[in-house]
Amino acid sequence: MKTSSPLFAGAAAFALSVIALSTPASAQVADSITIYNAQHEGLTKEWVEAFTEETGIAVTVRNGSDLEFANQIVQEGANSPADVFLTENSPAMALVDGKGLFAPVDLATLEQVPEQFRPADGHWIGIAARSTVFAYDKTKLSEDKLPKSMLDLAKPEWKGRWAASPSGADFQAIVGALLQLKGKEATADWLKGMKENFTAYRGNSTAMRAVNAGQTEGALIYHYYYFGDQAKTGENSKNVALHYFRNQDPGAFVSISGGGILASSKHKEQAQAFLKWVTGKGGQAVLRDGTSFEYAVGKGEASNKALVPLDELRAPKVEPSTLNNAKVTDMMTAAGLL
Repeated sequence: MKTSSPLFAGAAAFALSVIALSTPASAQVADSITIYNAQHEGLTKEWVEAFTEETGIAVTVRNGSDLEFANQIVQEGANSPADVFLTENSPAMALVDGKGLFAPVDLATLEQVPEQFRPADGHWIGIAARSTVFAYDKTKLSEDKLPKSMLDLAKPEWKGRWAASPSGADFQAIVGALLQLKGKEATADWLKGMKENFTAYRGNSTAMRAVNAGQTEGALIYHYYYFGDQAKTGENSKNVALHYFRNQDPGAFVSISGGGILASSKHKEQAQAFLKWVTGKGGQAVLRDGTSFEYAVGKGEASNKALVPLDELRAPKVEPSTLNNAKVTDMMTAAGLL
């Protein structure tokens, strides 16, 4: 997970890593795209290399974080060198879309992804997804002792017993879904209870490691941190199990990773081809067969077999285009969480 700042100075762009990937000798400058990438670097690298091998279109990737890039794109406006913007969570996509800086995604591409994984306006598209989970210490908590709802974590009985990474875009997307589902008053109350009850860590992986080490009983994170660790050594998750809230609970929120084409792009045809490939069989197969452990979102496309199927998560219905990060960060700041 990449942490994000609500404000971004243009000078910080120089700190972003710039990687030219998969550039065949025969590629022409006009047959290339630049991606502002806030997705996991390894996953995007797999996508880019396979896409270039299949199409011959060269790709340059600049790596950063969701809201840093979103604010940079807004600052750059029509002068942005980016053709495509990829994010881990959808609030950054909504920020750019709200400024009118995306071109519409081709209808054929939109139709590759179910409606719940793309905004109603069709100006960007879901490329992957991740589920909110409660990672808990299975040596200390039995299933009957787990919270029935994410909202329970704000109750007095959970004081000092759970953790989260509030400064990151991942957690702020979860709060954005809560705000959309339950409204401002309920969200403010929950954030107040969270402040009283939780321990802050920097990053989902760090929070999960704290659970594994017995420092806290549980942590509110995204699912793939657990599966990724299990696929390696399992040393940071051997004492951890995942609790899925289900039942349309706010804690069952499924966050959408997005892809959009900048209206200012000089290579829209190639950019459209990239989004079509990522959301099609080739790109979704990378999710199914690789080790990102993010959910595939293409129609009829399978996710990694280690994951609980998406349709079994019983996630709440959230409109991704209205997740408002500015309001979320204001509320979290007022609650003393940022």
